[in-house]
This record gives sequence, structure tokens and C-alpha cells, in this order.
Amino acid sequence: MNNLRVRSGASAGSHSSSNRRAFFGRAAAVAAGLAGWTSLRSETGLTAPVSANETAAGHIRQMTAWQIRTEAAKLERNRPQADHPANGDEARYPNKIASYSKGLPHNSLGEVDLPAFESLVHALDTGDPLDFDRILTSGGAKLVNPQAGLAFAMQGSDSHAMSMRPAPAFNSAEQAADAGEDYWMALARDIPFSDYSGNALIQRAAADLSRFSDFRAPRQLGRVTPTTLFRGVSLEELNGPLISQFLLQDTPFGAEAISRRMRTTIPSLDYMTTYADWLSIQNGAPAPSAVFDSTPRYIRNGRDLAEWVHIDVLFQAYFEALLILFRLGARRDAGNPYTASRNQVGFATLGDPYIASILCGVAKDALKAVWFQKWFVHRRMRPEVFGGRIHNHRNGAARYPIHSDILNSESLTEVFGRTGSYLLPQAFPEGSPLHPSYGAGHATVAGASVTILKAFFDESFVIPDPVEAAADGTSLIPYTGTALTVGGELNKLASNVALGRNFGGIHWRSDATESLKLGEELAIRYLTEERACCNERFDGYTLTKFDGTTVTI
Repeated sequence: MNNLRVRSGASAGSHSSSNRRAFFGRAAAVAAGLAGWTSLRSETGLTAPVSANETAAGHIRQMTAWQIRTEAAKLERNRPQADHPANGDEARYPNKIASYSKGLPHNSLGEVDLPAFESLVHALDTGDPLDFDRILTSGGAKLVNPQAGLAFAMQGSDSHAMSMRPAPAFNSAEQAADAGEDYWMALARDIPFSDYSGNALIQRAAADLSRFSDFRAPRQLGRVTPTTLFRGVSLEELNGPLISQFLLQDTPFGAEAISRRMRTTIPSLDYMTTYADWLSIQNGAPAPSAVFDSTPRYIRNGRDLAEWVHIDVLFQAYFEALLILFRLGARRDAGNPYTASRNQVGFATLGDPYIASILCGVAKDALKAVWFQKWFVHRRMRPEVFGGRIHNHRNGAARYPIHSDILNSESLTEVFGRTGSYLLPQAFPEGSPLHPSYGAGHATVAGASVTILKAFFDESFVIPDPVEAAADGTSLIPYTGTALTVGGELNKLASNVALGRNFGGIHWRSDATESLKLGEELAIRYLTEERACCNERFDGYTLTKFDGTTVTI
């Protein structure tokens, strides 16, 4: 198997292993004793004779395939065992105020019924499918797939082999900053991205978030600005429109052409803004139906982006990006052996169908990895629950150790003025899905899928004829600013999907940024094994990670 080489100080888990071509020599030695065989009748029942050379060749191939799989398994077995630190909140708060509990029964404060919570933890501890059926849910709620965290993968790393840093603690400044951004996102849902620079509420949001003591988001000269607001952390994401070209440009789908105008919801309609509705949803009650806009629109604001990631198919955004890259004729990564081949093109390996297949294939294992983190390690509450804690704390119904940065935020005053409560307004009628917040499934799949695309395409390729959505979302207009590259727009696409869930009110910034890293690491390990299965001679895949370092696989 080929080695994983990391440049620029990045640590992606470099490990020594023998080159796959050496496997042929070892397998040939095993097959040397087969020269006298003339048929496989004794093993297969075949009547046709088989030559000694054919028998030896078949056995060499069989042994080579076995050794490639064995070496891959050894590579994973020999990696340092991953630690899985949690933030300690579950043990710190006996009433479980910081832990995921949606869909279980709660008291009037929205605090979980402890026997019900214990039934959940018991099932997670035993892993017995029967114990999962015994979890005490409420209101007909069905928890989303906790057993996926116990599934194994047959390629790449096992779901338990990678780790995430602990989620921000309930009483921390980072948790307060995550909450502050979500409140401002809710308040800004209907403001067109193209209007951010001159909008008064956007300027207030940037100024308020600049005052948070641990807001881990991009800044300019130390301050959050309308230009950096609600964007991802890689530098090129600050160039151009907030929305990636891969969410705007029309997409070829074989002989079809797909417009990127979408069905979105009507403006100014948010959910769970009354305490009764909030508590009912926490207890598993059914949600009302959304109300949709009759006009299809390009993604023009936070509400549109939230609705796009509300009902997208798992790898949809990245498959569409791939099709756009094909249409644009984007250059392939220089390391691809077919880039300069005189007489061959890739197809089943290292070509267009191959890229499409592993782009989709890596998503399945990304979900297994993050579902383990969600259910078995962190069990972090959703933003709507933290909003309930803020509401009860501000109203004097309970006292919680909430950091002053969010309690003093102008966003709470603005929300109360609009809704009469301190609850976090939700874009989706049902609020969050019924699984924990950290890590984020959308963000992990985004990190993995974008990493695949960056490995196969030249990240410096400049996207021709870029566009942005008009303020009303009914048309696209030319963008004429800083050049937009494939690498920057792919990073932006990953952040759009990850932070788009935050615009809905159902995830945190730290969910997004840390889960992107988890998906990236999973994809790097996945590509390591893919490379070992190819016959072509090439130096490997080179890509830029989200943190700006370069790796060659």
C-alpha cells in the first residue's frame, strides 16, 4: 500500500506500509508451488482443463487482493487509538440541562424526565437492539438511528477511529458565542445577502458579535464585519458572494439541464416562538406544515439557504458541484496520471465515473462516523433547547449557569421585541431532527465530499462567468469582483451547507467547523486505500485542507 505523505506540518496520520507492487512478488512466491496443477476440478467441479500458468496467475491475483485488504486493515489497526473526550456537562448537571433529550418526556421547564434519559444512556451503553426499543420516548417521537454509531465500515477508517474535540461546555463563552450567532442568523433570515453591506441590522449583528469574548469566526482587523458575517473560516471564502457558485449555477445532468431555482418558504414566518409550542415539540408532538412561496427563487438569503439544506439529498450539493466542474472543463489535479497521458483516459479508475462513485460512497461512512460522535460521545443539546434555557432564565422560572456574553447580547432584546419570548426562532416547523447536535451530519458529509473533489480537481482553476442572486432571488446577475477559484468555492460550498443548518436554528458554528474536519480526515483515509487499489503509477492526490495546509496522499 502507498504511504500517506503530509506536507506543511499537517498531521493526517502518516504511516509506513509496503508498496502494493511488492505484493505481486510475495504472491508469486506463494503461487510457485502451483506449477503442477492442470485443473481446478477438485475445488470447483469444472471439467475444462486449466493450465498451470492460468492457475498460478489466478492464485497470484487472489493473494494480491488478499494482501491489499490485509495491509489496509493493518494500517488502520496500527494507528494510535482515538480518544473521545466529552465536555463533562452530562456528569456536571444532574438534571441533564445541557444534554440531548428531544423526543423524551420533559417537565414544565423542558428538563428531561431522568428515568427516560437513563433508558437512552442504558441502550447506548449496552448496544443491545432490544434496549433501543425500550427507550422511553414521548408523543410518538422516533429517535433518528442511534444504532448507526455502532456500524462498521469495510473501507477506510472505522467510525470509532477518529475523534472530535469536546463540544463547548454549557457555561462557556464559546457556547454563548455560538448562541449569539444563531440568534442573529434567525433575525437576519429574510435579508438578501447582496444587501448585507448597507443593512442596519446586519451592522448591529456584526458589532454585537465582535463583543463576544470567544466567537470563533472570521474577522477583519479584529472585528466581525458585514463582509465576514456568517461565513466559513478558510480565507478564500471571504471572496465574492456569500453563496458558492456551486449552489447557483445551472447544472447539467446528462442530457438534462437543471435550474437552481428552488422552492422556498414564505418570509417572516418562524416557529417555536411561544413557550407552549416549544415545550410541545420537545415532548415529541407533531409539527405544523410549512408554508411555501409560490415563486421559485435562487438562494438569496438565510431562509432560502436553510430550506435548501432542510430537504437536500445526502450528497446532492457535491454531486451537483461535480457536474458543474465537468461542464466548466475544470482542470484535473496535476497528480492524476491521465492528465498528461498520450493515449489513455481514466474511466473506471481515476476518471469521471470513478470520481462520481467515490464522491457518493464516502458519504455513507461519514454518516457512520458522525453518528457515533453524536450518540455515544457528546450528546450535545440542540440550539432550540439552549433557547429554552435562556427564556426560562431571563423570565426567572429557573436559574442556569449561562455565560453573560449571550445574556447581555442585543440579539435577545431584538428577538423579544419581535416574538414576546427569548426562544430561538426556528425556520423549520419541527425544529431540529431527533438526534444530538454535535457533530453535524451535513457538515461531516460536506467535509468528506469536498475533500474528494479537491483531490481530483485543480483548486487554482478560476471559475468563468461567476454570478450572484438578485435581491429578490428571481434571477442571477454577473459577479465582477475578485476571481473565484475552485478550491475557494468548494470550501465555501461546504460552509454554506454546514452553516445553512445554523440559519435554520438547528446547529451551532462549532458543530459545523469541527464536523468539517471530521469529514476531511475520513476522506483522506478513504483515499489512501483507494490509491492502493489502482494499477496506475502516480504520485498521489494533493489537496489543501480547510486549515490551509497541503497534503499529498
